[in-house]
Amino acid sequence: MKLTFMGAGSTVFARNVVGDTMMAEPFHDMEVALYDIDGQRLEESYTIISAMNDTVNEGRATIKKYLGVEQRREALRGADFVVNAIQVGLYDPCTIIDFEVPKKYGLRQTIGDTLGIGGIFRGLRTIHVLKGFAEDMEAVCPNAWFLNYTNPMAILSGFMQRFTKVKTVGLCHSVQVCSEDLLEQLGMEDKLEGRYEKIAGINHMGWLLEIHDRDGNDLYPEIRRRAKEKNATEKHGNMVRFDYIDKFGYYCTESSEHNSEYNPFYIKPGRQDLIEKFNIPLDEYPRRCIAQIEGWKKEYADILAGGKVTHERSREYASHIMEAIVTGNTYRIGGNVLNRGMITNLPYEACVEVPCVVDKNGITPTYVGALPLQLAAMNSSNIYPQMLTIEAAVTGDKQKIYQAALMEPHTAAELSTDEIVSLCNDLIEAHEGAGFPVL
Repeated sequence: MKLTFMGAGSTVFARNVVGDTMMAEPFHDMEVALYDIDGQRLEESYTIISAMNDTVNEGRATIKKYLGVEQRREALRGADFVVNAIQVGLYDPCTIIDFEVPKKYGLRQTIGDTLGIGGIFRGLRTIHVLKGFAEDMEAVCPNAWFLNYTNPMAILSGFMQRFTKVKTVGLCHSVQVCSEDLLEQLGMEDKLEGRYEKIAGINHMGWLLEIHDRDGNDLYPEIRRRAKEKNATEKHGNMVRFDYIDKFGYYCTESSEHNSEYNPFYIKPGRQDLIEKFNIPLDEYPRRCIAQIEGWKKEYADILAGGKVTHERSREYASHIMEAIVTGNTYRIGGNVLNRGMITNLPYEACVEVPCVVDKNGITPTYVGALPLQLAAMNSSNIYPQMLTIEAAVTGDKQKIYQAALMEPHTAAELSTDEIVSLCNDLIEAHEGAGFPVL
């Protein structure tokens, strides 16, 4: 069994996924191919994962490293599973470009990795790379599953699913922790055990459609009451999503800092009052990037000084998916797949996030039906810019980039049509100048 990890320089995540997989019985003796284009980051991952293999797996796995585009096909050759965690352009220069160029137009963002103008351009430059991944996989591991963790999830997974032959599912942490986090925030921890939930929508805007306790009682009336009261009486980090509960009736999967920029409601020109009211952390993602870079330097030094790398298997989907496909034991996930009628009032070509069953047959999406109309409308406002971004990447048509940005709710709420076109041209030029073309 062979696992190839693309973007292995994402060391903490690579360690978690590979460590999880090593601890699953079918994979003790697997081959792990670590691939990256950054030699230093790749070497750090190789050192840590090799040490972890010795500590938790008695050295049974074979760990290999592959550097650069020239070795990419060999890294993929014969793989059974490919985990994708690349970040094209990293924080410097590309995240800086995504945030600083729009600021010249007065356009502010919080995260910029899923939608917004930052998400659109992150998607474009990443698809530019994924085209090569798909070509290599089709040639040297045509039966492998591509487990995508890279954002923008719906744009990248949708591209792979619609325009390549690679078996692809998009995976995100937010479905797993959605209701648990909500109940804990509202002081309803006693309802965690035995609860039933149903979640569907799109990535980072999936909806907690149903939640019942172990006895079948609907928890939403009390959730709505407590969420409204909490927003009215205290400042906290989840005010946008609690406002969703109040205005749209349902809670969504991803954080408030994300969802504050997926719509025209909260970040508006000259409306600092809204930023303060909803406690919105502008420029949050660049701050996280800087902190993560510094934090990793310390963690790496501590690991080397300690000599041993331990691991406990996590709830991360990847290893459980691999194990279910290999053994046939059923496992359930929230997966990002092509709609194909699972959510009846969202576009057929959309990449949606729905409950899926994993077994020897692979990953099978389940039928959801129609979302409440207001939720379908919210999702659709994000889906069409996502689909236009994919079309731009596939066709090379710059006009499609303009159209994706024009239809993107947050960008359109802040800038005129001419300003949006000008901003897109500036971003295209900045990316090309930094060596990361988007078309």
